[in-house]
Amino acid sequence: MNEKPLAVKMRPVNIDEIIGQTHLLGENKIIRNMINNNKIFSMILYGKPGIGKTSIAEAMVKTLNIKYRLLNAVINNKKDFDIVIEEAKLFGGLVIIMDEIHRLNKDKQDLLLPYLESGLITLIGLTTSNPYHKINPAIRSRCQIFELKELNSDEIIIGLKKAVKSSHLKDIQINDDVIDIIANMSGGDLRYAFNLLEIAYYSTNDYIITKETLKNINNKPVFFHDKNDDGHYDVISAFQKSIRGSDVNASLHYLARLIEAEDLDILYRRMTVIAYEDIGLANPSIGPKVDAAINASERLGLPEARIPLGDIVIEMALSPKSNTGHIALDSALEDIRNGNTGNVPDHIKTNSITYKYPHDYPNNYVKQQYLPDNLINKKYFKPKNTSKYEESLKNIYEKLQKFDK
Repeated sequence: MNEKPLAVKMRPVNIDEIIGQTHLLGENKIIRNMINNNKIFSMILYGKPGIGKTSIAEAMVKTLNIKYRLLNAVINNKKDFDIVIEEAKLFGGLVIIMDEIHRLNKDKQDLLLPYLESGLITLIGLTTSNPYHKINPAIRSRCQIFELKELNSDEIIIGLKKAVKSSHLKDIQINDDVIDIIANMSGGDLRYAFNLLEIAYYSTNDYIITKETLKNINNKPVFFHDKNDDGHYDVISAFQKSIRGSDVNASLHYLARLIEAEDLDILYRRMTVIAYEDIGLANPSIGPKVDAAINASERLGLPEARIPLGDIVIEMALSPKSNTGHIALDSALEDIRNGNTGNVPDHIKTNSITYKYPHDYPNNYVKQQYLPDNLINKKYFKPKNTSKYEESLKNIYEKLQKFDK
């Protein structure tokens, strides 16, 4: 019997049924206002799997009662695209919801672009890849880009409880503790949570789902937690804060918990962040070392992966710490976002004949202006004496400041 999965059955039919993404759909937020104003534009929704990209796209067009078609950039061929364009001409306009838009080839792009330009087609692209890196600029420039956020455990629980109360899982019996476990195992992926719930439901002979049911399905350790206990994201947070605080024993404890849960992807990402956010210029060799440990862990797989991970986390915890690098950049970004920019000085523009080439001068340094006029005295970098390396950078920085006076 070819029955639709629970995740498909639970897909929202209007915008009010969407779970999460309140930064886009909450009161007076951008997509909510578009819907209220009965107007949508071409857009790209990107984010991790199972967080609502397709649901939002379909809910928007259904809420507004707009004709639409679903396409996949890989599966559907050029003939399928031709048919949809003819439909758009027939209807006087059409929304195309396109999955995997980052894989749209040039022929299909060339086919769509003039109709995007004319407004005959409104495109809602869906992708798990960063559109700024993966999507052709010609498509990207015609679309507003919205990033979807991971769902938290509370939002996953809302979805699961809706499924339990629906007519799709008749006679199901499950308590809140077990629902919480499924939510925490889902890693912010509501589709995964629905799939796990459905498998658990059909794996019993009485439709009673318990912790034992879940253990029989998924042999990964389950760290049960509710709102008052350490949750999945709390463990990750504690891992970073323990390294930042140089508590090597706590760092190893939380590392062990993540290894036992086999949650290596998020562990790798967080270790990389820590290397540059918390250790940074105090120990610049830590970044490549973390990379090497991650690569070794990937090649080895568990259980041996624990060996390079343990070594590098000990070194990270005991390393000197500095946040000056990212604080400096954040300060510069704040200026940019507030419109505090200015023109590039003429002598450092492309092909300038008045540019002074530092390598032609003693000590590879020559005094000249680099910042725009309105930022000429701006100081973003504020070094600390957190290690010999950063102290050496501070000495060089202060020496150069004196040259400029």
